[in-house]
Amino acid sequence: MTREDIIKAGYELVAQEGFHKFTARNIAKLMGTSTAPIYAEFHSMDALKETIFQRIENYLGEVIFNEVRTGDSIVDMGLNYIYFAMGENKLYKALYLEDYGGGERMHNFSYRMYTKRVSEDNKYQSLSKGQVDALHYGTWIIVTGLASLMSSHIIMPTEEQLISIIKDSYEALSKRDKSIFD
Repeated sequence: MTREDIIKAGYELVAQEGFHKFTARNIAKLMGTSTAPIYAEFHSMDALKETIFQRIENYLGEVIFNEVRTGDSIVDMGLNYIYFAMGENKLYKALYLEDYGGGERMHNFSYRMYTKRVSEDNKYQSLSKGQVDALHYGTWIIVTGLASLMSSHIIMPTEEQLISIIKDSYEALSKRDKSIFD
């Protein structure tokens, strides 16, 4: 078993079962081996978990959150988050909803991705940090609600409806008294 085999198995376990099943024994079982190779490569399960979080963040940053769908970075980030929740439901829940996952870490990662994308979009470059923060929190609440409801098959709006909801939330937030942004 190589280090990469262990990382892949750990990632697969999290994606299929969530972090509540993230143990050396479960990873070893998935690989068909003992726990010895895991501890030979990683000094602790926390070290392996950190490596897997880095792999997940790379995947989300390079593949999921980077996809251009409409050309509007706020709308695209929202749609990408929703489609990730629907397409990789167990991984989404493990990362963003489970107590065992990295809730705060993933929120911070998503915030960094959001602010990076918004700062690169000419439409939003004139916004202050306070405005970007307010837009992030407002749209985060909206898209998290949509992602949760859609990944549970409670609601199924069309993409056009999703775009409208995200844009409406952005417009409502941007029209508010500017003092809430700074």
